[in-house]
Amino acid sequence: MNEPAPPPDPTGRSRAPVGTWLTLGVLGVLLAFALIILYVGWGMGDDDPAHAMTTTGYVAMAFGIMATLVLGVGLMALVFWSNRTGRD
Repeated sequence: MNEPAPPPDPTGRSRAPVGTWLTLGVLGVLLAFALIILYVGWGMGDDDPAHAMTTTGYVAMAFGIMATLVLGVGLMALVFWSNRTGRD
């Protein structure tokens, strides 16, 4: 059963752009917040060597980045494989 399309709005406006602008605004605020946190956090260890990241911190960060990449690539490979074998 095909339902008929709703009649067009006589003003020529639709509600979709409002949601789009709202989403873009929220994402913009989140981006600005992340950049502020990045700026503040980046300069925290400059004055005091006690607050600088140690070698262990760099190793842990590298391990976390690699584990995240491996997990992401592995999950995407499973998605493509299941799609190509007709399991989806």
